Amino acid sequence: MSFNFIGSAVAASALAFTLNAHADVIAQWNFNDSNLVVDLGSGSAAHVGGTTTSGFNSGGGSSDPVQPGVGWSISSFAAQSSGDLTRGASFTVSTLGMQDVVFSYDIRHSNTAAQREVVQYSTDGVNFTNLAAFSGNNGGAAQPLWFNGRSVDLSAISAADNQANLTLRVLAAFEPGTGAYAASQPGSNYGTTGTWRFDMVTISAVAAVPEPESYAMMLAGLLTLVGVARRRGLGAHRSA
Repeated sequence: MSFNFIGSAVAASALAFTLNAHADVIAQWNFNDSNLVVDLGSGSAAHVGGTTTSGFNSGGGSSDPVQPGVGWSISSFAAQSSGDLTRGASFTVSTLGMQDVVFSYDIRHSNTAAQREVVQYSTDGVNFTNLAAFSGNNGGAAQPLWFNGRSVDLSAISAADNQANLTLRVLAAFEPGTGAYAASQPGSNYGTTGTWRFDMVTISAVAAVPEPESYAMMLAGLLTLVGVARRRGLGAHRSA
């Protein structure tokens, strides 16, 4: 076995690993069992800042393949012009051994709920960084109206990779340039009893690619195996 063949074998192994890399679901909540226990994978869901569960209600219209299914409704938001980015829902998972995290969810806004959502992340559960913002403007459409497939890609955020506790949360926010919430339905007034209903909350990631040192170890292992095979071959030849 030549050195070139060994190098090719290592390169092929690395290529095979890369081609086989795909996103795995770390945690998913579909709420069809009417509780906050994760339905696929491992993780935890919680209220943020004093919000409460107003019910586990119909998920009809969400992307859940089980229709109508169930969604998690939260209420008890902050009073108008107070508590910006303090109330909503959070989801915590481990990304150990994983990278390229993606967070996605479906959401339904009641007419009087806050229109603006901000997604944040934290690796310590204390310090949070804004990731993205979305508008839940119902635009006069009749309920139920779901905003399906909200998605935030954290692949460029290395701090989200290989973490024992990664927390992602969705919070009610003031409209930009103002000190107040806007109601989701034009012409309605924002109210603390407005609801957000979540469904198909999913956190996925890709298994971490081995570091170059790992490939060096693979090469060293192959060289050792080749050496053993060569010595055995020479021994067999001499004894023949």
